[in-house]
Amino acid sequence: MLLRSPRHFALVSIGAALLTMGLKLLAWSLTGSLGLLADAAESLVNLLAAIITTWALGVAARPPDEDHAYGHTKVEYFASGAEGALILIAAFAIVWEAIPHLLHPHALTLVGPGLLVAMLGAAINGGVAFLLMRGSRRFRSVALEADSRHLLTDVWTTVGVIVGVGLVELTGWQILDPLIAIAVAANIIWVSVRLLRDSGLGLLDTALPSEELDTIYSTMIPFEERGISYHALRTRRSASRRFISMHVLVPGTWSVRQGHDICEQIEAALRAQFPETTVFTHLEPQEDPAAFEDQGLDRPHQSPAGA
Repeated sequence: MLLRSPRHFALVSIGAALLTMGLKLLAWSLTGSLGLLADAAESLVNLLAAIITTWALGVAARPPDEDHAYGHTKVEYFASGAEGALILIAAFAIVWEAIPHLLHPHALTLVGPGLLVAMLGAAINGGVAFLLMRGSRRFRSVALEADSRHLLTDVWTTVGVIVGVGLVELTGWQILDPLIAIAVAANIIWVSVRLLRDSGLGLLDTALPSEELDTIYSTMIPFEERGISYHALRTRRSASRRFISMHVLVPGTWSVRQGHDICEQIEAALRAQFPETTVFTHLEPQEDPAAFEDQGLDRPHQSPAGA
């Protein structure tokens, strides 16, 4: 299948989740390891998360309409947040299951074959996580990035479990199995908190990161050198789409045509730097004091011409 859209990547994630969940359940049935059972439970979460991501990407791809003039891309943040919540639930379920096994450890069986099956599942998840990360960068998809992080977490979960089960087999210390499961759960909780934080920041219309703001500033330098200033710079990101707005100040003696042309040039220059970006410019005369009443919050300094 050609991966021509974010949804294609998400469908691959669903297939991988089904396959790895089956492999991990097989590994658990062979060994009886709590760690491997917890790992299989997380793969079930992976499957649910992949389904949510596929739905979200389908909604995000819809064109703007009367009720959603800016598009539907913010739904990806809901998908990312749902993934974070699911991971968090899985982590606490692992801890809940591990506590009784700390008090009453049990012997493992067929450890060698079980670990080989678990390694195969980890390899599949690692390959799909790498593929999804490439897809998230290609399409600038928050949901694919969250799914990729989730799968990478699952890979490290499996690695930790494999190490723990291997140590149990080598040392005979059966208590290591639930201890490793709890340690892996702590890492899962950390990743889920990061996902929830990133989703919240996206829903709160957080400004573009500092490196992207620096690109905006450098893009505007040639215009400032021509005596054009700007302020009230505001930015935000909605999944793969960016929004940039600013007030452009030009000499009051300019004609409407001159002002319009310079705004078109500014918008084109910014869109060249940031594909899939909506740019709004508001034209104002430099001589009017009222033009400086709204200076904006995103830009930490004034341009020389507008100071």
